[in-house]
Amino acid sequence: MIDAKILPLQKAALQPVAEFLAHRGVRADQISLVGFLTGLGAFAALCFGYFLVALLLILVNRALDGLDGAVARILGPTDRGAYLDIALDMVFYALIPLGFAVAIPEVNALPAAVLIVSFVGTGSSFLAFSAVAAKLGRKAPEFPTKGIYYAGGLAEGFETIAVFVVMCLLPHHFPLIAYGFAALCALTTVIRWRQGWLAFSGGDR
Repeated sequence: MIDAKILPLQKAALQPVAEFLAHRGVRADQISLVGFLTGLGAFAALCFGYFLVALLLILVNRALDGLDGAVARILGPTDRGAYLDIALDMVFYALIPLGFAVAIPEVNALPAAVLIVSFVGTGSSFLAFSAVAAKLGRKAPEFPTKGIYYAGGLAEGFETIAVFVVMCLLPHHFPLIAYGFAALCALTTVIRWRQGWLAFSGGDR
């Protein structure tokens, strides 16, 4: 919901680090892969109940996720980089609730499953909209630096990470937080379905 608003702040914060890395031969794809490995570390920490360690690794993952794009804009964005970024992000988002489920399966398994299904809804509606929009040559003016078309919604990247942070700080409230955010994701999915229906219906409205 506020991803577009925080992009300028993110760019200003990451630009000096991105320039430092780019001028030393570090490529965006390398940062993406390191970020994903950090996300796997967060998943492992969650599985063993090290919630604050997981929180730190989640924040590092997100910082690297922003940094790879900043480096790509300096060195030149690539289609492979855009693909890798979104593909790894989708897996990362699903791994976090799965980690809570593994940590306390008797309490967290069902709410984690519901949340992951809601992520499938937001992710699939996002990617389907992006694919058709790209076919039609449409651009998202709110996200001019992104490698693919970004369809907004109530539950975007910032909101998801904020929820992950709260989950790590209050792990015993995971079921309530998961169900609540799953409902928001479900609403986002329905809104995107409607957006797609209207945007791509042509003369058949």
